Amino acid sequence: MNKEEFVQKAGWVFEHSPWVASETWENMPFQSCEHLLQTMINIVQNAEEAKQLALLRAHPDLGTRLQMSEVSQKEQAGAGLDQLTKEEFEEFVTLNQRYVQKFNFPFIMAVKGQNKESILAAMNQRIHNAYDDEYNIALHEVYKIAGFRLNGIFKG
Repeated sequence: MNKEEFVQKAGWVFEHSPWVASETWENMPFQSCEHLLQTMINIVQNAEEAKQLALLRAHPDLGTRLQMSEVSQKEQAGAGLDQLTKEEFEEFVTLNQRYVQKFNFPFIMAVKGQNKESILAAMNQRIHNAYDDEYNIALHEVYKIAGFRLNGIFKG
């Protein structure tokens, strides 16, 4: 497929960051979905910090019902984040605000296979991390999310 088709098909797997797919296309062909994912991860890892931060900041807050992509809505719904009680919603909002104030990017977690309790537990634990540790954890969570999304595209 040409670059435009590739970006159209895979450009959304890194939230609102089609530049990852665009730069990845230059490395075609790929031997497998795993090879494609690893190439995309390498692109992000080798990107300047400003681009990485923009990628992190493109992710929605978890459980807060703010504007987000359709795929993020489905992923969060799968973890039960669309069915929060008023108290749970307020706890997510408060934790998200504290997290963003501390790290200057949203809390990111691959929610597939998670539930609201495990996500809240992770938020409560990770808010105490040092910036560099949390930055790296957030990027690795982005890679997990992208992996789930690529598998959905290419493996059904």
